[in-house]
Amino acid sequence: MSEDPPPGSPAANAFAQNRLLALSEGQRPRERALALGVGALADVELLALILRSGTRGLDVVTLASRLLAEAGSLHALARWRDADFRRLKGIGKVKSIQLCTVMEITRRVLGAERRLPPELHTPEDIYAFLRPRTLGLEVEKCWVVSLNSRNRVLRCAELTSGTARQTLVSASEVLREAVREGASAFVLAHNHPSGDPRPSAADAGITRKVRAAAELVDISLHDHVILGEPAADPIGLGYYSFRRGGML
Repeated sequence: MSEDPPPGSPAANAFAQNRLLALSEGQRPRERALALGVGALADVELLALILRSGTRGLDVVTLASRLLAEAGSLHALARWRDADFRRLKGIGKVKSIQLCTVMEITRRVLGAERRLPPELHTPEDIYAFLRPRTLGLEVEKCWVVSLNSRNRVLRCAELTSGTARQTLVSASEVLREAVREGASAFVLAHNHPSGDPRPSAADAGITRKVRAAAELVDISLHDHVILGEPAADPIGLGYYSFRRGGML
């Protein structure tokens, strides 16, 4: 009876490299995708198809498994950047670019506006609409969502992009966007990269200024929503609504 080669030996490396080949032909990710469609594949198999190949001493299925284990889930991978991927042994420049490209496409698809623009009535509506745009952001960004008389989205515009702690925005910039779109109302929104959506004194100050400016041109500030993450929010919502908080 043959024995497994000693760990670290050339034979052991070859054995590790051939784990994928050890699968029967119909059980390999590519063949399963061709036979059953990609919807039938497990998360690890989908990652293996993106990676396409392993590296020395590490087959592609094992590499995909390690990547998924390190991130925790496919959803968490959407937040990863080039440096995150390249920390993992076996992922160099090319594989990192492939993965970053897939994650960027995912973010753009999730953030794309629907064919029939949604109506934003509640803070929950606003959070669901804007949250995909915040995935993986490491700086604060500010958006103005112009609405018609039925609170249906006319346009969502990224107004400013700031630092990890703040974004600079003026009331005149906000109103200019809403007026340009002929909006009846608008939503002001920004993200907190820390994930904690609790408002700062500066957040409250700009809300007061924008509300006063909007009243002068007879456009309603429907809400100002700060976007965060439920896990970092003391009350678990993942967002803060100035209207619901009694500050509008």
